[in-house]
Amino acid sequence: MPEWMLWLENQYELRPQFYNDLLLSLVVLVGLWLLRRWILHVGTRQTEDTRVHYQWRKTSTYIYYITIAVLLGIIWLGDLTNLATYFGLLSAGLAIALADPISNIAGWIFIFWRRPFEVGDRIQIGENAGDVIDSRIFQFTLLEIGNWVDADQSTGRMIHIPNRKVFSESLANYTKGFQFIWNEIPVLITFESDWRKAKSMLSEIIEKHEEGFRHDVERQLLQTAKEYLIYTPTTTPIVYTDVKDSGVQLTIRYLCRPRERRRTSELLWEEVLAAFEQYDDIELAYPTTRFFNARLE
Repeated sequence: MPEWMLWLENQYELRPQFYNDLLLSLVVLVGLWLLRRWILHVGTRQTEDTRVHYQWRKTSTYIYYITIAVLLGIIWLGDLTNLATYFGLLSAGLAIALADPISNIAGWIFIFWRRPFEVGDRIQIGENAGDVIDSRIFQFTLLEIGNWVDADQSTGRMIHIPNRKVFSESLANYTKGFQFIWNEIPVLITFESDWRKAKSMLSEIIEKHEEGFRHDVERQLLQTAKEYLIYTPTTTPIVYTDVKDSGVQLTIRYLCRPRERRRTSELLWEEVLAAFEQYDDIELAYPTTRFFNARLE
């Protein structure tokens, strides 16, 4: 045995088994690292999809560190009885001292197992909404939408949310299951306008707009209904009529993809404005004040 090993053994009263455990630990670490690199290489070379690459890296990392913790515990703690006792005492202490981190881990397990959302989904949890761009053992990250920006557009901010929030906050998923949302555009015209003609024009515009993906809407609705009890009397667009202080309000209600709400609203408004400007008997309304003169009238 080399002199430095003898010195360490005498200085720190190391047992001979220590060197075997140390060598075995190094073999485990190097072997698992090489195995992880090989799995990543095999798993990611089959596709160029960056989302698949991300999921492979995340999953392999979690399995890698969990396996290391278990194997090193077995090596250094001896038999499984000592290992179970050690983890039992450790978990009891951590449950008291690290309540929030443990809750975050429980939230991560719930997210990983039940999958209320995945990376790439658009969700709202509590008051925060955005696209999920990362999910880790203690937190997940949203690329924020809304807030001071209209029509669910991105603000550019990243919001890091603890995983435990999935147990205490309401969570809405824009894209999981039925991948369309209802959007409404109110069009206010004057009382003097021909509202029947205007409503007919709006109906033609929105029906033409939805012809391209009507089949996708019906197909996804049938698939979602197999998993959830969804009652949707109709998926066709409609124009509702209402009366406001300044005129007759015609509200366009239609389905669109969550990330296309602003774009579709812009396209529809441009068609509406172009159609209305061709007729003198249809005018957009705005708040006005009218005076009544009793002597003259």
